[in-house]
Amino acid sequence: MSFEDNEPEGQEYELEEQEAAPPEESSNRTFIIVAGILGGITLLALLCIAVYAFFVLPSQRNQREKELAELNLQNTQVAQALTQTAAAKQITPTRTPTAIPPTATRTPTAVIAVPTNTVVVTIDPRTATVAALLTQAAQVTPAFTPTPTGLPATGFAEDVGIPGMLGLAVLLIVIFFLARRLRTAS
Repeated sequence: MSFEDNEPEGQEYELEEQEAAPPEESSNRTFIIVAGILGGITLLALLCIAVYAFFVLPSQRNQREKELAELNLQNTQVAQALTQTAAAKQITPTRTPTAIPPTATRTPTAVIAVPTNTVVVTIDPRTATVAALLTQAAQVTPAFTPTPTGLPATGFAEDVGIPGMLGLAVLLIVIFFLARRLRTAS
């Protein structure tokens, strides 16, 4: 069965000629305008990145280095103050010498000098500083005692739980099927 067989005899169908497509413009102004706008935005973004890289980042880096230097200076001053405080606490006050009244008789005594082996111990000042800082750190009680805890209970799963999430999944599937049935019914 062909198309020609179904035609009634003597009746010819003429195909309507489609109108010719409009001639294309030789210069597409819209494309050039949009390309120019996108190119301008790109150049502006590159210019902003360059300004940020050459002006903002170095000033931030210098500011950070200044803050680190000030922090190191402050830490040094605190360590010196702690060392001086610890040294002052270790010094015991000496008694003031009292005058002994002279005695009336003097008797000469013979003195024999015998050499002895005496060991002189010198303490490194850095060791003394560390010992003083550790002593002070041991005496200071912390403002709070950290308590170990489990993972934080935040988020949707902790509030609703696994059964609630499964219930919501089933509800969404039911809504999906109902929406499809309503769409096909209309």
